[in-house]
Formats: sequence, structure tokens, C-alpha cells
Amino acid sequence: MAGLGFERRNRSQAKLGVMEELLLEAFRHNAWANKTLIAYCRNLTPDQLQATTGGTYGGILATLNHLVASDAGYLPRIKVKRPDWAGDDEHIEGLDVLDARVDEAAKLWEGYLADPLDSRHLLSLDNGAYEAQASVPIVQALHHANVHREQVSSVITSLGLEPPDLSVWAFGEATGRSRELHPSADS
Repeated sequence: MAGLGFERRNRSQAKLGVMEELLLEAFRHNAWANKTLIAYCRNLTPDQLQATTGGTYGGILATLNHLVASDAGYLPRIKVKRPDWAGDDEHIEGLDVLDARVDEAAKLWEGYLADPLDSRHLLSLDNGAYEAQASVPIVQALHHANVHREQVSSVITSLGLEPPDLSVWAFGEATGRSRELHPSADS
């Protein structure tokens, strides 16, 4: 019977590997969506980059800066050496810098998610003022990014422009992970 328990652990570990890969895909979408939105914003004028609308963080550039800085800021310090700019949304950077920072944060997330903390590990956040399980900042990173990308898209729409499609479906098609099939008239 001892072998049975060992086999269960191996199956459980194999399943966890699949789950980690699925989570990595969510973070790959996150980086792709950030980069796609930044690339789109390169076609906006300086005035448009400062535009805002009700219910948003701020102007487009300020919101993108906040999004990217926060993305790296959610990485756990006890496992990852965060970049100096992580969490710093006070200093507004240009689109080229933000694009490079998305790449840097994506690599850090990939590295962390390849060897994460136990999801129930307690983290001390905000200089000890807040405590959360290690899973919370991971989920928050994805949620936070989606919220602010939608805010930027809302501002773009308020300018009378069509924002880019940042959906997971668009990610799948852009990266060869999915495709639309066109059945023949005979089928």
C-alpha cells in the first residue's frame, strides 16, 4: 500500500505541473495584452496620451505606467529580486520604457511561477501592515492589469477610436494557440 501513496503524490505533482503551465499562460496573456496596448498607444498624440475619462485611474500614459509598475510590484520579495522601478507609479515613463519593463516583469513572473511559494504561504505586505496568502498577489496581479487595461480602452473609446482587442481569444489567435475554423459548405 505504500506504493499507492507514492503514486498519488506523483500524479498530484504531475497535475500541479499542468496547473502551473495554465497559470503561466494567464501571465503570458497578461504580458501580451500589455504590450499590445502599449503598441497601439504609440499611434496616439501626446494630448491623447494625457486624456482621461470618469471612472479611470488617470490619463492613458499614467494608467499604463501604474499598470506596469504594479505588475512587477506584486512579485513576492522573498522569492524574486524586484526591479527598482517595481511599484513606483509616481515617475511617469514613456512607452518605450514601459514596453521594456513589461518584458522584464514577464520574465520575472515566468521564473517565479516555475518555482512558486506554496499558495497558502503567508506574506507580509505593505511594510507589515497587511498579511495575505501567496496566492492573493498572484490573482490580484492579473485582476489589476485587466481592470486598468479596460480603463485605458475606455479612454480610447471616449476619444472616438477603436481600442485593440485584448481578449484571450485575440491572444490565442495572435500567438497561434487558437484559430477560427471555416467549415466547408459540404460539412
